[in-house]
Amino acid sequence: MKKSNYIFLVVIGITLSSCFKPFHQFSHYTPPPKPNYDVDKNWAALPDRKDSADAVPLNSTEKDNQSSAKVDVFYIYPTLNFSQAGWNAKVDDKKLNKRVDKYPIRMQASVFNGSCKVYSPRYRQATFASFLVKKGDDGKLALDLAYQDVKAAFDYYLKNYNHGRPFIIAGHSQGSRHAYRLLNEFINKNDTLRKKMIAAYVIGFSTNEKFSAIPSCDSASQNGCLISWNTYKWGATTENKYLGQNIYCTNPLSWKCDTTYISSTKNLGGVDRDFKLIPNACDAQVVNGIVWVHKPKQGRFVKFMKNYHISDYSLFYMNIRENVATRVKEYLKINSGDQVQSRN
Repeated sequence: MKKSNYIFLVVIGITLSSCFKPFHQFSHYTPPPKPNYDVDKNWAALPDRKDSADAVPLNSTEKDNQSSAKVDVFYIYPTLNFSQAGWNAKVDDKKLNKRVDKYPIRMQASVFNGSCKVYSPRYRQATFASFLVKKGDDGKLALDLAYQDVKAAFDYYLKNYNHGRPFIIAGHSQGSRHAYRLLNEFINKNDTLRKKMIAAYVIGFSTNEKFSAIPSCDSASQNGCLISWNTYKWGATTENKYLGQNIYCTNPLSWKCDTTYISSTKNLGGVDRDFKLIPNACDAQVVNGIVWVHKPKQGRFVKFMKNYHISDYSLFYMNIRENVATRVKEYLKINSGDQVQSRN
């Protein structure tokens, strides 16, 4: 699928969302088969095979360091399913998987490959309309089914891939919605796992519920904390319950939660939709629980009206990459007496 077609789908999905509502109610719907995570093809990214998470920006000197990484990332990709055929995607849908690999795995998951082994499960993602239905429980049921896959994949990862290593949880949009649930069910009240979690990059989805044991990240090197933001054009306001104000909102140029303005000179580089590195892509300021940015002067970054949701990672790609390295370094320094295992 061409980039222009992908963007067209997103725009049409937002403006004409009713056209994407599945034909049948969830109660009259037979979901696709459950994925088996013992099968490699049911993972969009695994560290020991060639996939899109190995990518680095086209005009950069960055390297994929997964082979020597001492920590992992469990990354959950966003919604790319706009089908009316059913409420949840098939994990063996070749066209959909190609889009997933080319866009979020390449453009987002790859940001972690400088410091982490990247694990990303394919899952029966809920269709875009699941966020938009106003009557009944169809959307919630579809999202709950999608989460059951993510939960099963994370459980499989812990039992078969992790081997006691420190890890990061990351996601975007629908993926971040599922990540919040993982944090609540697996991490928040589990001291052992929480001590192994370096940070959670739960970007592009809002929450107004504070975890009792997972604070907001308020410095570049803090561990065991949560980072999130929703990006908007400078001056925007929003009442969007999914992409709106967030009590965990962090400025991705300062890694603090305050409202200090940070200029674009602190932006180490974004990646535009051609996956090219764009230095000083934009500035950033936290205002009312969202991040404001001025329009980038260079590069082709995707936005819809005043919403830069699709570019939440892209605008700050190199800052995220550097910050992951900083948090990992700090974690390994603090826990140097513990045994940090490497998966061969």
